[in-house]
Amino acid sequence: MTMRARGWSLRTRLLGAFLVPLAVVLAVVGVAAAAAVRGELLGQVDERLAAAVDRSAQAYGEPGPGGVGDGPDFLLVPGQGDGTLGARVADGVVVEAAVIGLDGDGEALTAREVVALARVPADGDPRTVALGRLGPYRVVAAPTADGGALVTGLPLRSVEAALLRLAVVEVAAGLLGLLAAGLVGSVVIGRTLRPLHRVAATAGRVAELPLSSGEVRLPDRVPAADTDPRTEVGRVGAALNRLLDSVETGIAARQASETRLRRFAADAGHELRTPVTSIRGYTELVRRRGGLPEEVDAALRRVEAEAVRMSGLVDDLLLLARLDAGRELERGDVDLTALVLDAVSDAHAAAPRHAWRVDLPSAAVHVPGDAARLHQVLAGLLANVRTHTPPGTTGTTRLRAEGGTAVLEVADDGPGVPAGLRAGVFGRFVRGDDSRSRASGSTGLGLAIVAAVVEGHGGTVAVDSAPGATVFTVRLPGATVAEPGDDDPAELEESATIR
Repeated sequence: MTMRARGWSLRTRLLGAFLVPLAVVLAVVGVAAAAAVRGELLGQVDERLAAAVDRSAQAYGEPGPGGVGDGPDFLLVPGQGDGTLGARVADGVVVEAAVIGLDGDGEALTAREVVALARVPADGDPRTVALGRLGPYRVVAAPTADGGALVTGLPLRSVEAALLRLAVVEVAAGLLGLLAAGLVGSVVIGRTLRPLHRVAATAGRVAELPLSSGEVRLPDRVPAADTDPRTEVGRVGAALNRLLDSVETGIAARQASETRLRRFAADAGHELRTPVTSIRGYTELVRRRGGLPEEVDAALRRVEAEAVRMSGLVDDLLLLARLDAGRELERGDVDLTALVLDAVSDAHAAAPRHAWRVDLPSAAVHVPGDAARLHQVLAGLLANVRTHTPPGTTGTTRLRAEGGTAVLEVADDGPGVPAGLRAGVFGRFVRGDDSRSRASGSTGLGLAIVAAVVEGHGGTVAVDSAPGATVFTVRLPGATVAEPGDDDPAELEESATIR
C-alpha cells in the first residue's frame, strides 16, 4: 500500500486522510450503537423471560391429573406468548419439551433441539442458545424441588431482525455520509490546491523554455495572490519567483559572456586572417627562391603547414561567428546526389587507405539550401571518419528521401565514439583523442560546424555509435526527387563504383 500511495496525487492523499478516519469513526460508532441496542433489547427479553419462568414454575408446582407436577401444564399456562419454549429435564435428559405455536398448542421439538436444551446449566441465568429451525432463543434453566430442571425460553428473532434493520440503516447512513463528506472534501481540497496548481503550471511553462543556449527571458512568474507568506503554498510560490529571478539573472550573465566570447572570436578571426595570410605568402616566397639549406627548407615547410592549419581554424571560427549571428544562408536548389559524389571522391583522394562506399537512390534528391555549406557538412562528416578511424575502415555514405525529408547518413565500422563524448559530440572544441586530433590537424570544430549549418537549414543531425558501427544521420526538410531522365545515368552508375 505504501508503494502504491507514492503514486497518488496530493489531492487524493488529503481526501483519503480525511475519509479513512471518518469511516473508522462511523464504523466504531455503529458497532457501539448496535451493541448498546442489543444489550437493551436483550434486557427487555430477559424481563419477559423472568415472568415466563415464574408462570412455568407456579404451574409445575400445582397438582395435575396424575399428581403434583404431572403433565405439561407448566408450559401451556395462561400468559405464555407464542413461541414460548418449555422443557423439563430429569437426570440430564429432557423428558418433556414443547414450543407454543401460533394456534396456542404445543409443538414438539426435534431431537437436535432437545439435546441443545439438555446442555443448558440449571443455574437460573439467562443464556442464548441456537435451536436450529427455531433460531436463537433466550433460555433459563431453573432447578426444581425434585432435582430436575424447568427450561423456559423466548425467541430472539425479533431482536435479530431489529439489529439487522439497525445495521442496514447504519451502513446506508454511513455510506451516504462518506459520499457527502467526500464530495464536500473534494471541493474544499480542490479550491485549496488551486494556487499550488498555478505554481506548478508556472514551473512547467518555464521548464519547457530552451534555456541551454541563446538569449532567454523568463516572463512567467507566480501571481502575487499565490505568494502570501502566511500560507504554505504562498511560501512555495514566493520561493519559486526568487528562483526564477536568480535563474534569469544567471542566464543573462551567461548570454552576455557568450556574446562577448563570440564577438571576440569573430574579431580575433578577422585580425588573425591578415597576418596568417602574410605568413603563408612570405614563407612560400622564400621557398621559391631556392638555394636554402635543407634544414631551413624543412622548417619553412613546417611553418607553412602550421599557417595553413591556423588559416583553417580562423575560417572555422569566422563561419561559426556568422552562423551564431543569425546570418541567412544562401538559398538555391542543391543536388545532394552530385554533392555526395563530389565529397566522397574528395575523401577517397585524401584517404586512399580507407574504403569509401556510396548508396544512392535511382533518382537525384534535391533540397533548398546553400550548396557550399551543405558540401561542408558532408565533407566534415567524411573528414571525421578519416581522422578518427584507422586505415582500412569502410566509410559508407547513404542518401534517400523519406516523405519530403532528405536523409543523409555517413556510417563507418571503426572503433566508435567514446560513450563519454556522445552527448556533447557536436559541441565546440570537443576532441575524441587529443593526441591523435592534434597530430591530424583537427580543431574540434568540425562537428560543431556540421550541427550549426544543418540547424541553419532547419534540419537535424544525430549520432548513433557502438564499436564497429557508427552512423551520423542528417535530415533536411523540403526534399524533392528528380523525375527519371533528369540526371545523367552514367554519373549515377559511377557513384556506385567509388571505393
